[in-house]
Amino acid sequence: MITEHVDDAGIAELVLDAPPVNALNLKDIATLAARLRSYATDERVRVVVLRGAGRGFCGGGDVKEVQSLPGFEGVLGQTHGSMELTTAIAECAVPVIGAVHGFCIGLGVLVAGVCDVLLAAPGTPFVLAEADNGAASGMIQAIGLMPEKRLRAALFTAEPVAAEELHHFGSVLRLVPAEELPAAARDLAGRVAAKNPAVLRALKAATDESIGRDVRGVFRRELAHTLDLNLRGEAAPLRENFVRGTRGSYLETGRTADEQDAP
Repeated sequence: MITEHVDDAGIAELVLDAPPVNALNLKDIATLAARLRSYATDERVRVVVLRGAGRGFCGGGDVKEVQSLPGFEGVLGQTHGSMELTTAIAECAVPVIGAVHGFCIGLGVLVAGVCDVLLAAPGTPFVLAEADNGAASGMIQAIGLMPEKRLRAALFTAEPVAAEELHHFGSVLRLVPAEELPAAARDLAGRVAAKNPAVLRALKAATDESIGRDVRGVFRRELAHTLDLNLRGEAAPLRENFVRGTRGSYLETGRTADEQDAP
């Protein structure tokens, strides 16, 4: 579920709330993308805060849903949904502040990579899990978090990159304890929202044009490799292992019995 609250200051807070690990299904992805697109014509909104409820920011796409759908319907839904969601963030008419805690896996890393500004809780692992679940796309979003050589290592090993390292790179603006993160994100958003709204929208558009990161075009080309892996039959067994336990190894310790079976 995606919850939304727009306050009088013009801060739109979007919260990922899909227990136990905020793995986003196709409906969640479509809802979140639509909300972000709607701000192009919603003059109330000056800035967006995007965060996760519960134990972590985002455990990735809902791989169980992908595996349950017939044929390649799940794979196509997740890959194209990921493209629409990340481009909706990248192309959002107003600045998007990401607040990341607990864990950030797979699709969560792509989402974080296209936010305009990031805050993160100390110790939060950012995991590009593509090598473990049979995907070969998402680099264009993740390059917003780390230098090329570090990105390659993270992709090839699927080993976590700590929030502290991303802070060192400058990708994470500030490290904030998890319990203070929502308030810190709203405080930063308030300082942004206090600026002239027309200037904010112009600055967002101008910055996007200056950086020139063609998220949609490049991601679409990357998807060809992911779809090829699925057609060859290489991806499905990896996704099954991912569902059965690989993702769990990325999450913080101390899970409940119910969470042991989480996607």
